Amino acid sequence: MPCRSIGCWGPKQDSKRSELPCDWRGWGLRLARGRNSMANGVEQQGRGLASWRVSGLRQELDEGDGEVLARAARALGIEPEAVRGQRFARRSIDARGRGRDLHFVCQVDLVVPDRPKTPRLRRLIRSGKVAATPSPEGLAVEGEPGSRLVVVGAGPGGLFAALAGALSGAEVTLVERGEAIERRGRKVVAFHRGAAPDPDNNLLFGDGGAGTYSDGKLYTRVSDPLETAVIDELVQAGAPADIAFDARAHIGTDVLHRMLPRLRRRLEELGVRFCYGVRATGVEASDGADGRSVRALLTTDGAIELDALVLCIGHSARDTWAWLAEAGVAMEAKPFQVGVRIEHPQELITRGRYGPDPRGEVLGPASYNLQSRAEVPAHSFCMCPGGRIVASVSEPGGLCTNGMSNSRHSSRWANAALVTTLEPAAVEALGHRGPLAGVELQRELERRFFDAGGGTYAAPAQRASDFLDRRRSSGELRTSYGFGATAARLDSLLPGLVREAIAGALDRFERAIPGFAGDQ
Repeated sequence: MPCRSIGCWGPKQDSKRSELPCDWRGWGLRLARGRNSMANGVEQQGRGLASWRVSGLRQELDEGDGEVLARAARALGIEPEAVRGQRFARRSIDARGRGRDLHFVCQVDLVVPDRPKTPRLRRLIRSGKVAATPSPEGLAVEGEPGSRLVVVGAGPGGLFAALAGALSGAEVTLVERGEAIERRGRKVVAFHRGAAPDPDNNLLFGDGGAGTYSDGKLYTRVSDPLETAVIDELVQAGAPADIAFDARAHIGTDVLHRMLPRLRRRLEELGVRFCYGVRATGVEASDGADGRSVRALLTTDGAIELDALVLCIGHSARDTWAWLAEAGVAMEAKPFQVGVRIEHPQELITRGRYGPDPRGEVLGPASYNLQSRAEVPAHSFCMCPGGRIVASVSEPGGLCTNGMSNSRHSSRWANAALVTTLEPAAVEALGHRGPLAGVELQRELERRFFDAGGGTYAAPAQRASDFLDRRRSSGELRTSYGFGATAARLDSLLPGLVREAIAGALDRFERAIPGFAGDQ
């Protein structure tokens, strides 16, 4: 959803939406940087004030933010003029009924004079429509000032682990096998222009991790007080301010490339030392009264002594998982998801989600989040409106795909993953055993798909309708995927359990979005 306004704390907005930027941290829930940074709006504002979150507010597509904020205040029994601070905490599109009643559903946070609870306010609290505004938490954690912390991996987890450690006074070293985004980007471009994949600089490894080339989506299906602190850092690094309340928050690959150097400078100013192009190869451990302890990280650039080690290596660092297992780190197999990428004309998705209502055009390209509760469940994942499909390859001779889009969602294509969950028992039934059995199954499938595409990183592909009918597709297979597509029987390439899950999902999703399982 494109940003059409910015909800903020502070002086009340005009009754119509504003394109002017405002500091949404200016009042109320302000993040205090550093140790003991938990603070709520009441404490920041002074005594005699209360912070409330009002949920379930309806906003018409042509309705101004000020009107919604005023309704939120009146719901509390407060006149809008008495509000001391305000912001949108969440806004999502309600497109149920295929666009017959398009509108937003909002949550609003208000700082208002603290008064005795009225019977009306008590009823709203009991109903769940009003609740105390959650207090944000700062990123700093308790630590020994001056302790040596080593973080492995410069993806989102690694960058924010390093930030938390630095804010706590630790001496932080961040080790990343790939390069900084400036150099990483050039190597990714070279691969997509026909060069061999670089095992350390690709869509999975390097500055920012896999998320750098996968939209920068920020919705996780979980809620945590730390979200406020993380969002604050991203906004300060150049992310659009509406990620603070957009239910489908998205930064865009192009914006992420501009943000990462700023976030790196922020960390460097706090003393974080970056070691790019350095791969972790092992650990040096010793036995003590408290058990076995790691004393140093072994790398391709030598040993790094440490007091604490944080591994943020992602799911694709297969060689790292292997030496960790050999070093005696306790591991157990976990469920993981397998599936395919599906692509449609964006117009088909937008029409299916928003219906014929012409007002839907102001919302931009539509997205979806679909679930199938068939005998073998499946769901959509990592949906990219106005995006394209890319080769997320980390090992030569294997093929895996992912989706990405820029901040404007400017492609005429929409794509998403359709996946099902494989339990360890299902992986074992396919002939793979041990804690890293899933990794071996992934490799097997990636090699199988690479060969089916002709060994050139072209993607084997099949129309959804042909997948259901179990036949090879004919004619041109149009796609946004840069290496092109070649007709193949995906229904034969996939394990039977995955095939049945995707087939059931296609039948279900066709009813939700007409044409989803068709010839397009």
